[in-house]
Amino acid sequence: MYKGHKISVVIPALNEEAAIHKVIKGLFTLKVGEHRIIDDIIVCDNGSTDNTGVVAIAAGAEAVSQSTPGYGIACLTAIAHLSECDIVLFVDGDDSCFAEQALPMLNGIINGDDLAIGSRTLGHIEIGALTGPQLFGNWLSSRLITLFWGQKITDLGPFRAIKRSSLQTLDMENKTFGWTVEMQVKAIILGMQVNEYPVDSKIRIGQSKISGTVSGSIKAGVGILSMIAKLFVNQAHFKRRIKQTAEQL
Repeated sequence: MYKGHKISVVIPALNEEAAIHKVIKGLFTLKVGEHRIIDDIIVCDNGSTDNTGVVAIAAGAEAVSQSTPGYGIACLTAIAHLSECDIVLFVDGDDSCFAEQALPMLNGIINGDDLAIGSRTLGHIEIGALTGPQLFGNWLSSRLITLFWGQKITDLGPFRAIKRSSLQTLDMENKTFGWTVEMQVKAIILGMQVNEYPVDSKIRIGQSKISGTVSGSIKAGVGILSMIAKLFVNQAHFKRRIKQTAEQL
């Protein structure tokens, strides 16, 4: 619990046995006085061939499984298992970020943000933490979003916090690499309050499933750019659908 708000964490993970314990313990170490800030952590084991799920449970998290590969479907699976909470924090399971830097994002949500993005571009990037293709793809995608929707974006980083009610409103659908951009752009389309907060990046433990291979980088790039195009073309339909859903509630 943090300032009267229950905080749940979602971690999509694929073969993160070497890092996941450190990530979970780092999050549970966050405290205000003697009280933990993070109430619970859901790790979605996305078809790991190692002991990611077992290690996650041993570290104090709940582990769920999703055999269909995809960053988005792993997040969706974990979200489906969340208990009641006020804020959802998304963190990767590779130990590439610093747990304590979640606090400005959480404070942002408490102070009125719907979505708080941890921007690696605004923080310090350790040499080797992000590859050239990652940096370029992130820059290009951010520029396109800024151009199409008029809100300056510097990063599509996975380290982010969102109000639970806002997450439900977004009606997330993407099951692969377009997940992060879908969340940001939909929030902008609906006029939600979206802000960025500087976060630092360090070299991850283990090999990246995206930037670690040429095919992974290409698939991620295509998925992200395709999602931007899809949202640009279909934004009016999306807004109507959300309005109709709200009227039915």
